[in-house]
Amino acid sequence: MAAESAAFTPLTLPVLPLDDEVVLPGMVVPLDLSDAEVRAAVEAAQAAARSEPGKPRVLLVPRIDGTHAATGVLGTVEQVGRLADGDPGALIRGRGRVRIGAGTTGPGAALWVEGTRVDETVPDPLPGQVAELVKEYKALATAWLRKRGAWQVVDRVQAIDDVSALADNSGYSPFLTTEQKVELLETTDPVARLKLATQQLRDHLAEQDVAETIAKDVQEGVDKQQREFLLRRQLEAVRKELREINGEQEGEESDDYRARVEAADLPEKVREAALKEVDKLERSSDQSPEGSWIRTWLDTVLEMPWSERTEDAYDIQGAQRVLDAEHAGLEDVKERITEYLAVRKRRGDRGLGVVGGRRGGAVLALVGPPGVGKTSLGESVAHAMGRKFVRVALGGVRDEAEIRGHRRTYVGALPGRIVRAIKEAGSMNPVVLLDEIDKVGSDFRGDPAAALLEVLDPAQNHTFRDHYLEVELDLSDVVFLATANVLEAIPEALLDRMELVRLDGYTEDEKVVIARDHLLPRQLERAGLDADEVTVDEGALRKLAGEYTREAGVRTLERSIARLLRKVAAQHELGERELPFTVTEGDLRALIGRPHHVPESAQDPAERRTAVPGVATGLAVTGAGGDVLYVEASLADPETGASGLTLTGQLGDVMKESAQIALSFLRSHGAELELPVGDLKDRGAHIHFPAGAVPKDGPSAGVTMTTALASLLSGRLVRTDVAMTGEVSLTGRVLPIGGVKQKLLAAHRAGITTVIIPKRNEPDLDDVPAEVLDKLDVHAVTDVRQVLELALAPATNGAEREVPVAAMGVPPRLSALGEGATG
Repeated sequence: MAAESAAFTPLTLPVLPLDDEVVLPGMVVPLDLSDAEVRAAVEAAQAAARSEPGKPRVLLVPRIDGTHAATGVLGTVEQVGRLADGDPGALIRGRGRVRIGAGTTGPGAALWVEGTRVDETVPDPLPGQVAELVKEYKALATAWLRKRGAWQVVDRVQAIDDVSALADNSGYSPFLTTEQKVELLETTDPVARLKLATQQLRDHLAEQDVAETIAKDVQEGVDKQQREFLLRRQLEAVRKELREINGEQEGEESDDYRARVEAADLPEKVREAALKEVDKLERSSDQSPEGSWIRTWLDTVLEMPWSERTEDAYDIQGAQRVLDAEHAGLEDVKERITEYLAVRKRRGDRGLGVVGGRRGGAVLALVGPPGVGKTSLGESVAHAMGRKFVRVALGGVRDEAEIRGHRRTYVGALPGRIVRAIKEAGSMNPVVLLDEIDKVGSDFRGDPAAALLEVLDPAQNHTFRDHYLEVELDLSDVVFLATANVLEAIPEALLDRMELVRLDGYTEDEKVVIARDHLLPRQLERAGLDADEVTVDEGALRKLAGEYTREAGVRTLERSIARLLRKVAAQHELGERELPFTVTEGDLRALIGRPHHVPESAQDPAERRTAVPGVATGLAVTGAGGDVLYVEASLADPETGASGLTLTGQLGDVMKESAQIALSFLRSHGAELELPVGDLKDRGAHIHFPAGAVPKDGPSAGVTMTTALASLLSGRLVRTDVAMTGEVSLTGRVLPIGGVKQKLLAAHRAGITTVIIPKRNEPDLDDVPAEVLDKLDVHAVTDVRQVLELALAPATNGAEREVPVAAMGVPPRLSALGEGATG
């Protein structure tokens, strides 16, 4: 670094002020002499030069806001003449820095000051850091000059080796402000001045790069917008031509979502959410995937029937007639729908359509065996109420998003089945049938049954929120009908939100009516036959229902009728049968084969299951309704040494315990019942339930197993026409069980005439149809001893004494008196 030194030779020079301009040493500038101060300074310098050798000298001093700088530049007047525009001017070259001192006098009108030259020498050779600084400055200056296309100046800059001259060369830079140039002028150390000039040039180049990047981006954006605008106009022209070719109107495929949202009749919160999405759509580009997601969401929202509702048909008698005409039996459901319509009518008459934000919807669970008409009942309910109907199949659904919808962040997201059902119905108050709700599963994707809790809760579903829509949906006016075969498979929390209606199956008379009025006309049409070509008399229908099918519903019965009609149609086409033809009971065997379910009582006495001691007839409830269950018991040969109790037939823990209780009761009370209980101690007992592939459980077979063991020990046969159900205790008490109605219907179908039930289940007889009770001899008992007296036939040798039924206080027949609660 060269230390700053001052020249002691005093200088007396006229001041040439420069307003908002700065001239650095080495610069050559033209000045306009039309300015009085400039002309006075030049004339004073010329006057002084006449007495001194050399060119006239002036002191170039920057003047900013009327204030002169403390440092000026010694300049020589190289030439005086005319400028390019014809005005008088002078060409002045800057020679070196001068530190300004006090003012003095001199010739002419100019201001004269005293000053001293500033020493700006730099040691030679240059230090390493200074050489690197020189190289950096030249590189930056070269880069800037090349961007401006000043190739001639590049060589001139590269030829400058003096540090001070190189730093002062930046005075030509047009991007420097007056303050920056003054700072360069007043920095007397050449190395510090070169550092300052380098930093200023570096900053300018960085700003220029940013400005160029921004300008490039702006230009690209403008070009893209112009290209997009042009393409859109071309697309509109193509669409217009296509509309003209197809004869469509101008606005049929309008994409103006904002206008559609504002024109749609949407709830206020839904409208706000839709307009927010429209704003996002307008800000996004057509190539953005988010745009397609938003359009799909808006289409879904606009297609929802937010304000569409169907008016309920408040003709209560008419609705009752519709239900009766379309379904035989099912009185519980018909009464519930009639009650619902009556309440809705009264609420509407009194202006109570909406109470607390909730409307008067309903949630019913129709539980019963397959084929009893649960699914078809939903359509009949909608028909009776004058509402739209939509079915949602839940069988096998394992994903919670199927109910609540997917989040919109997923590709291919869709609303849930509930929202899709409302959209499909086109109404906010349809009848929605949730079919097979007991078949809903769960896995790592969630539990759909848990998602249904809000849907089926009358206290919550007026603000149901689907994950896809993310707006509140009012489901409080929807009538939900859920169907299930097995009540135990429905989660308790979900079942608590629904009103349970049981469909326990049809009687034989009801099946005949259904077959005559509904199944036969439908199958005639499917077989291509007219009603006057083939008729099926009532006896044939009754035999089909009683001996060819044994079920709670009517699906197998309908298949049998279809098979029968197909056979008749085929025989007619083959020329084997003339039409019209009436199918009688005697024609069934020739047309569709032998009966598959002959009642036990109709078989030969020697072929009946109860023809040997140790076999009793019980009653059970399965997923297909009620059924007859046979229990077989045997004792092992004493010589085998077997002991204990063996159970077979795929039994559950509860049923195994019931068998242990039956055995314990007979061991402890066998002497009282005059049974050889010693055989139970010395020989192993074996109880078997046929149909071993079917799992069985429950306590209601307790009295049946006790009766089978008692029959085996006493040698007395169990009456063929008797079936029984009930749980037995260690003291011989007969305890209540469930499913009395289903079991009595099953006994009636199987040809049983006498049924034994627990005394505490007597109120359940009110639910059993009167025509079934009229054909059954029902005994309600409290003790297993009564069961044995009723079920066991008299001993063949006459040694056993039968106790009359009336002597035990059991009425010979109980009739249904009306509807009552199940026990």
